[in-house]
Amino acid sequence: MTGIMEKMEKMEKIKFTKMQAFGNDYVYIDATKEIPEDLGGLAKRMCDRHFGIGSDGIVLLCSSERCDFRMRIFNPDGTEAEMCGNALRSVSKFAYFHGLTDKTRLTVETLGGDKTVDLRVENGQVVDISASIGKPELRADQVPVRTEKERFIDQPLVVGDRIFNASSLSWGNPHTVLRIEDAEHIDVEKYGPMVENMECFPERTNVTFAQPVDDGHIRIREWERGTGETLGCGTGCCSAVVIFNMLGLCGRTVDVEQPGGILHVRWDEEGVVHMTGPSHVVYGGEFYL
Repeated sequence: MTGIMEKMEKMEKIKFTKMQAFGNDYVYIDATKEIPEDLGGLAKRMCDRHFGIGSDGIVLLCSSERCDFRMRIFNPDGTEAEMCGNALRSVSKFAYFHGLTDKTRLTVETLGGDKTVDLRVENGQVVDISASIGKPELRADQVPVRTEKERFIDQPLVVGDRIFNASSLSWGNPHTVLRIEDAEHIDVEKYGPMVENMECFPERTNVTFAQPVDDGHIRIREWERGTGETLGCGTGCCSAVVIFNMLGLCGRTVDVEQPGGILHVRWDEEGVVHMTGPSHVVYGGEFYL
């Protein structure tokens, strides 16, 4: 036992904090001073569900030349992702929680563009986070969809034994919204990977199964590419609101219900989408490289 402990003491280790926002469960790492090597391999190891640390991926908080911070995010399969709304909100709380900033309004650089995050602080604690995740790209040539249509909106999509009404847009990371009548009983494990890997989505896509309830209420389930079904996805929520508003199925301010909780989404008149909700620190620890 002593030999094992001595060996572990000599091993390089990295500190992490696990945080959760509406079901998205990421591992956050401070990389403002030094970025670990082989980030894809690190993501695979840390996100092994059997190992019990990560699930949806790892998020690095890095320095930025033009913003307060830069966010890099890696999927459990080791690929680098462009942006995730829940990760964006949580990484801002991570910076405040660890004393890396005392600002309550942050700009964060992502592969999907520069984003703005506002932290609501009470008694020194971040209790709510609002993120402006920008304007969605709706043009077919800017979304990884092969189609002759100018926009991929409410287009019939044959998936196995079903036909869905599908729409696609991007925030830097592609999302496809499938309009359904019953989100509670959809077989996400069956249809999610089938849609993710369809030929019309050459870069693979996140899949949002969305049910319009009324003008101010949507119910969703989310299949996240490279991960599987997740309890919640902030960007998926925003995607459903944008598409359903364009189709006249909801208003511009909507509560989006998902297994991880209700996220408040507003699509303003300038076309920018804002999402608001809390983020929670689950635990922190060290990982041996």
